[in-house]
Amino acid sequence: MAIYEKFTGRSRESFTSLEDCRQNYKLTWNDDFNFAYDVIDELGRTKPDKNALLYISADNEEKMFTFRDMMLLSNKAANYLKSLGIKKGDRVLLVLRRSYLFWVVLLGLHKIGAVVVQANDMLKTGEYIYRCNVGRIDAILLTGHGKCTEIYDEGEGQYETVRLKMVTEHKDAGEGWIDFEMGLEKASDKWTRPTGRAATKATDPMMMCFSSGTTGYPKMIVHDFSYPLGHIMTGLFWHRVVDGGMHFTISDTGWMKSVWGKLYGQWFGETAIMVYDFERFNALDILQKLEKYKVTTFCVPPTMYRFLLQEDVKSFDLSSIQHCCTAGEALPADVFEKWKELTGLEIHEGFGQSETPICVGTLYPWSKPVPGSMGRPVPGYDIKLLDADGEECRQGITGEICIKAPTLATRPRGLLCNYNWSKEDTKEKWYGGYYHTGDVAYMDEDGLFHYVGRNDDVIKSSGYRIGPFEVESVLLEHPAVLEAAVTAYPHETRGQIVKANLVLREGYTPSDELTQELKEYVKKNTAPYKYPRMIEYFDSLPKTFSGKIRRVEIRAKDMEKYRAEKLAAEKASNNN
Repeated sequence: MAIYEKFTGRSRESFTSLEDCRQNYKLTWNDDFNFAYDVIDELGRTKPDKNALLYISADNEEKMFTFRDMMLLSNKAANYLKSLGIKKGDRVLLVLRRSYLFWVVLLGLHKIGAVVVQANDMLKTGEYIYRCNVGRIDAILLTGHGKCTEIYDEGEGQYETVRLKMVTEHKDAGEGWIDFEMGLEKASDKWTRPTGRAATKATDPMMMCFSSGTTGYPKMIVHDFSYPLGHIMTGLFWHRVVDGGMHFTISDTGWMKSVWGKLYGQWFGETAIMVYDFERFNALDILQKLEKYKVTTFCVPPTMYRFLLQEDVKSFDLSSIQHCCTAGEALPADVFEKWKELTGLEIHEGFGQSETPICVGTLYPWSKPVPGSMGRPVPGYDIKLLDADGEECRQGITGEICIKAPTLATRPRGLLCNYNWSKEDTKEKWYGGYYHTGDVAYMDEDGLFHYVGRNDDVIKSSGYRIGPFEVESVLLEHPAVLEAAVTAYPHETRGQIVKANLVLREGYTPSDELTQELKEYVKKNTAPYKYPRMIEYFDSLPKTFSGKIRRVEIRAKDMEKYRAEKLAAEKASNNN
């Protein structure tokens, strides 16, 4: 029996339809559920030689770890961290890029009952200070790669709660840094699951991350030990991982996408996860890795599929891949069609957040991907599209994606516990019996959800509500356009106008003629009121480390530009 069946009661293949799965998919777990013990250690004992993680360094050095390896290494991590004074409830910040040590340490912290806090290696000193102080961080473990320790140490004396700082690749670290790898190597691999007050409960806090909000400082998202159970649906039913196969999701461990795509759901499915610690994304390199390591299931953001399609995909043997997924942004139809043409594989879209596991998606084999749609609510999640008055929207009407969650105890597994450890902050997004995602979509006559954007991404122009994805999809069908981000630009009379921020394909250059051609192209292929009245060309668009386009950064720069233009106009008017 597969390990996940202990919590679902039946196998994935036993469900005959999406409706069967929706009605009969039930999760059960003990009050003391802990993924490290009840999944990884169980697999380490019962299936010790099964591959769990393939690590590939930037220099293409390989390390394969079995489930027994992960059990013993996480025991060593737990023993060493405990010897340093880390205990249940302590908050430990991890900045480990794509090192295999992230998985080892995370499991070790789960065994202790400490709270894992993720962060990326691009943080600046002020960001470290904010996260450590607001998050009440007790200890940090940073990569020795680059200048992370140097940047952190610039804030020395301003960290209010950090009492322990550890580093990997210790050789270049400054004063006061503990060599984590040396301590790990010397630690015992024998560990006994704690009992009594030191034992963990499924309701104890397990993980915390800082949201990448569009306004204000990042919020702390808190998940408890039941959170991994929500990712059975992510890994088994959406990613459709293969027992004994190889899954590859491209994500840095500083983001929740890494535990979405290369940890809980995949190990519930007993597939190996591929971890490639590259320095920079290179599409040709990724295609080579897919071919060489016989990846069976694959997930990257739409932007990365687009870059992969710039290479000669047909020249690679990708026959090992059985299933492809995408999330993070809406998937343009042209990317879906081209990938299918070149590989024979359909891309299954999904929607979720750092606050959730997969909650809307196309679940194979019951749902066929439809370009432009992210699918239907997945089993276990009751989702409505609500308007500003809390009323359910009719078909075709845009509304906020809201997850039914009457209470903390009855919420679907995988949904966050709270924001900022604060009832008040949590109530801003969780009220009226629903968790409000802040994302908007509409539902078509077939019950499929179509993503429109974030609440603050939606453009309100002359009374029209325009979703950026609608315009981006049309622009990306034009042969000149490689990347597109559509944003709102302030306007005196219309409130906002549609602005297209574009990267052109090789062989095309910006010109007034091309700008007019693109405007007419959008008018011809979608409702004319959606066309971009402003177009700006870029060599590259700002992105998060996980590949999402940062519209918020574009909007901020445009707002500065607009204010400067307005101020200059006022000065000119006064002078006249």
